[in-house]
Amino acid sequence: MDRRQFTKQSAMVSAMATVAVIPGFSEILLPLKRNIKKGIYWGSIGVGKSILEKFQAAKLAGFDGVEVMSHFDRNEVLKARDTTGLTIPSVCGALHGKMPLSHPDPKIREEGLAGLKVTLEDAKAYGADSILLVPGRVSDVVSYDECWNRSVEEIKKMVPVAEKLNVNIAIENVWNNFLLSPLEAAQYVDQFQSPVIKFYFDVGNIVAYGWPEQWIRILGKRIAKVHIKEYSQKIADTQGRRAGFKVKLQEGDVNWTAVMKALDDIGYNDWTTVEMPGGDTPEGLKDLCDRLVKIIES
Repeated sequence: MDRRQFTKQSAMVSAMATVAVIPGFSEILLPLKRNIKKGIYWGSIGVGKSILEKFQAAKLAGFDGVEVMSHFDRNEVLKARDTTGLTIPSVCGALHGKMPLSHPDPKIREEGLAGLKVTLEDAKAYGADSILLVPGRVSDVVSYDECWNRSVEEIKKMVPVAEKLNVNIAIENVWNNFLLSPLEAAQYVDQFQSPVIKFYFDVGNIVAYGWPEQWIRILGKRIAKVHIKEYSQKIADTQGRRAGFKVKLQEGDVNWTAVMKALDDIGYNDWTTVEMPGGDTPEGLKDLCDRLVKIIES
């Protein structure tokens, strides 16, 4: 290559680099690179019996990390983590279903709060930056306002602990008849006025009564972690509401392209963790991971 050709090509490269930073051109010349990691929820790993075996199965399937349950043997979890090299990005509370912070009995709320403390300590021990908490449940015996007030009162007691441990308490949206709109969910998080109170957004849980991408944009930086779950309204309409989850990733009603675009819009580059059935075999686990990769790339 002579000097003239070199100069010409250098100028072209320089021009392209300049264009690449112009809004509207960057997506064409420099495709978006998402730094989102692939996780799997403990309950979705149906391969293996011991903690180590389940971690090994997740590793073999291609996942980067495992969301474990609280109240496990910490030494076993740490051994599995260190042996496989997988990350533990978050810990799911094991007791908030049986001992909700909205329960009418103060003793049960106290036990639930003690369970929350253990969950936070587990997360710290594993190097996780977040825990998953379902704050309460509205029912015929627990009114909406009671669920709100009781759960807020109890969580406030644990905020200093979470701040000291530097672990987020991430509130998850589940079918608990509570926090039924993104605006309300945002208000619930904001009232604590603490950086450690965030939201654990479950994509599939929203489809029955909303659009996940709308929730994502409204919740914005409040989102600490994301659960990847599919849902089919058609199956729900014919087989029952909960049957809507009996569909493979990318074969239901979630608009994954819109979901990923919304996550891009809020600057989310953290973990997407699969919480789906189908991981009862090595092949099934790999299929879950492969589908997650396609979703992340969509």
